[in-house]
Formats: sequence, C-alpha cells, structure tokens
Amino acid sequence: MTKEEFMIEEISKEIVLLLMSEHQMDMQEALRTLYTSDTYASLTNIHNGLYTQSTPYIYEYLEHELATGKMG
Repeated sequence: MTKEEFMIEEISKEIVLLLMSEHQMDMQEALRTLYTSDTYASLTNIHNGLYTQSTPYIYEYLEHELATGKMG
C-alpha cells in the first residue's frame, strides 16, 4: 500500500464514521454514500491532491454534495 492509498483509506474511514454519527446512517449506507460520491472520486484522484487535506475539509465537500447534488 502506498502512502497515498493509506491516507485515502484513513480519510475514508473517518468520513464514514462522521456520516454514521451526523446523519444516523448505518455502516453500509455510509459506505455507499461515500463510495458513490463525486467527492470520493476526487479524493481518490491522487493528481489533484485532495487526499492531502484534512478530513473536516473533505467532509465539507461531501456535505455540500449531499445537500446540492454537486461537489463543493
């Protein structure tokens, strides 16, 4: 596992936990929400560097996407 992959996995884990606590999602729903989002697609694109940002910063993108249907 590369450093980038590790960082993406850690951020993903933290975001799933946030979705579960803040949106009362079960784990399956939280995983599906994250993995099907444009935010996750951007997070996993190592060329744009989003994975180097903080989890709260990335979570804000996802929150915006969930509210508007478009990535922040």
